[in-house]
Amino acid sequence: MESPSKQNSTFKILLLLAGFFTAGIIGALVGGLAVYLAVWSGDRMADVSFPESQEVVVAPVESVAQVETWDISTSITDTIDQVGPAVVTVVNTQSPQQSFFGTVEAVSSGSGAIFSKDGYIVTNNHVVENAESLSVILADGTELPAELVGVDTFADIAVVKVEGEMPAVMEFGNSDLIKPGETVIAIGSPLGDFKNTVTVGVVSAVDREIDTSTYYQMEGLIQTDAAINSGNSGGPLVNLAGQIIGINTLVIRGQTGAASAEGLGFSIPSNVARAVVGQIIEKGYVSRPALGISWGWITPTAAQRNNLPVEYGAYITEVGEGTPADNAGLQAGDIITKLDDQALDEEHPFVNSLFEHSPGDTIVLTLVRDGTEMQVNVTLGDRTEL
Repeated sequence: MESPSKQNSTFKILLLLAGFFTAGIIGALVGGLAVYLAVWSGDRMADVSFPESQEVVVAPVESVAQVETWDISTSITDTIDQVGPAVVTVVNTQSPQQSFFGTVEAVSSGSGAIFSKDGYIVTNNHVVENAESLSVILADGTELPAELVGVDTFADIAVVKVEGEMPAVMEFGNSDLIKPGETVIAIGSPLGDFKNTVTVGVVSAVDREIDTSTYYQMEGLIQTDAAINSGNSGGPLVNLAGQIIGINTLVIRGQTGAASAEGLGFSIPSNVARAVVGQIIEKGYVSRPALGISWGWITPTAAQRNNLPVEYGAYITEVGEGTPADNAGLQAGDIITKLDDQALDEEHPFVNSLFEHSPGDTIVLTLVRDGTEMQVNVTLGDRTEL
């Protein structure tokens, strides 16, 4: 047990500590009160200011809500608002097909663009090919029966027509003015299910050439990296002015054994499409020159394999009776090597060179017959009449 003297010493220490603690609290209260009075009395603190660049402005609460109602628009969204209703889905119903599960309805679809208030719609020929009936689905879901006005297989352009009031109309722009790097918008219905899908890209290149399986080379195509998928065919490629500058027609993914590719879409230039649809509406078809022959395309490989005297040319296999070729004296076995001054080669296929002319034109054909080169004059006919 501690002695009374020791207990007294401990008590004094505790009392001293309590005093320090109490004094600290009182000092803090007094100091805080002084600062408070100085601020509110306009003493020294009133003269202190922050530099202007450091001022903090707190927006009123009501202005925060306004952010959600701002009209955020761009050239792209404005363009879509303008032309979107003029883009349609074209539905192609073909003859029923037999399958393992029985008879099934064959239906395919593509895209199109309304370009006339009279209900004319431009699309691809391969979208409407072999159709038993056609219909068009508008952007708002309305489905209308459609009539085929005419097609051009070489340009891959077709025109269909619907009745009624059109929700919007698109105009053709001048495809000769577009340049690589220009922003473009593709609108269509990929896979037939995702109607009026919008994809954005640039013009990757112009004047592209693509070989077809018919020995015809599609020329002057617009290349774009805007995503184009199955079902986009026939839909418009649009500039930021809302004009059609191309009709989407194909995409290249890569060839067997080659590396896969993305962003290689191609469109028919609007100037070509406009000329074609004009003839289709006026006449129901496009005037294309013809000789009235059946022929095969000669390449260096084919020439070597068959011991032919030329590397490139059109080998005539049949001449139609009463045709321009027949009237000019052409024969089966003749090889056409030149039309006027244009020699046929890899970059100048026969059909493309022929289409540089019009029905009724008289041209000079250079041909090889039994190893001898000769020239004949021929007046071209119209494909629709032969």
